[in-house]
Amino acid sequence: MEALIRMLPQDEAHGWGHHITILITVYWLAHGLSYSVVSRAFQVPVSSVCRLVHTGTIKIAALRQQVIQLPDAQDLDEVVLGFENLANSPIFSKCVGAIDGCHVRIKTPAGPTGQDYINRKLFPSIQMEAVCDGKGRFLNVFVGYPGSVHDTRVLRNSKIYKEALYPPQGYFLLGDGGYPCITHPVAIITLYREPVQGRVQARFNHYHAKARSIIERVFGMMKTRWRSLLFKSLEVDHTFAPTVIMACAVLHNICLTTGDIIEGPEVVDDVGLPPPCPVRGA
Repeated sequence: MEALIRMLPQDEAHGWGHHITILITVYWLAHGLSYSVVSRAFQVPVSSVCRLVHTGTIKIAALRQQVIQLPDAQDLDEVVLGFENLANSPIFSKCVGAIDGCHVRIKTPAGPTGQDYINRKLFPSIQMEAVCDGKGRFLNVFVGYPGSVHDTRVLRNSKIYKEALYPPQGYFLLGDGGYPCITHPVAIITLYREPVQGRVQARFNHYHAKARSIIERVFGMMKTRWRSLLFKSLEVDHTFAPTVIMACAVLHNICLTTGDIIEGPEVVDDVGLPPPCPVRGA
């Protein structure tokens, strides 16, 4: 909390102190409680809780460029080493990230576009695409697409893809079957199709899965810590949900930086997806 409070601007125009705003916001994110329950816990009017959570969430999410950053050239070796250690193999000596998508449950939006948010598991959600390093730190986060949109489309509309931001030439990311196996503009290596052809492909898939599983663990860690994302639909309008999700991603990185690490269940979202294709150009 101290690290977060130091990073945030302290201008308050609503009459409540800066510390109270952040404390109530983090409490709400961490417990997944209704505004009325938070109101009773802090003895603050429900209307004020709603306003404070909204303000605090926006402030935390605004730290994303400061807290969620792609590694500099001099940091790439450390990122590579992290994935080599995860896989216990030098095969991934050019791997600098794992990419995956995560669905966060929301209430079905009213109107004709509401069905766009129903994902393949038949619940309404907003998607979060993320790239992490071998230590579980987010390097890039893209949030906002409705749950029905395929991972590939989300990828192709993300800034990291459109502007070829990462990885640098000669390096690659690890992705599951929801992503294409491509070399440009974002190099992504996926698994061999099942059934695999021989021991070499089977061994590659084994090491690939060991290294890539870090992104699933990260999603599990984030949802375990920030229970507003896990147990029930987000109690906010779907237009504000991406800001809440981004705030949780920012807080995840801050927690890791300060040594506050929590383990969570793995969150696997690739059920029913087709196997990856052979490597090809985008």
